[in-house]
Amino acid sequence: MTDHVSQEDRSRIMKEVRSKNTSTELAVRKLIYSLGYRYRLHYKELPGKPDLTFIGRKKAIFIHGCFWHAHECPKGRPPKSNLAYWLPKLERNKARDIENINSLSSLGWKTLTIWQCEIKNEESLRKKILHFLES
Repeated sequence: MTDHVSQEDRSRIMKEVRSKNTSTELAVRKLIYSLGYRYRLHYKELPGKPDLTFIGRKKAIFIHGCFWHAHECPKGRPPKSNLAYWLPKLERNKARDIENINSLSSLGWKTLTIWQCEIKNEESLRKKILHFLES
């Protein structure tokens, strides 16, 4: 299936996608801050530079976009065009995520992954975060 926008427009659109301070990340940060927790952002000293790091608790949170990290939800479906590029890229992202989580675990850190599709249900997300941070 061909793309419904030109190659130049698609390139411009993809260049505007941010890796930090996404709307999903900002929503999760706001929720966690409202719960009274403080955190470090994108802590470079740890594998994978977790989005949120709770150093004293040795806990880290990754906030993933469903598309970019190939989540198994409707938003995580690969595109219909240029599969030779996208499928290996998304697989590399998933492999890197697993590697980062394993590296953090070997250092004694606990991790939580929050998916873009999870922020719709704030109460469920609140419980998930509280359970992770308090356990």
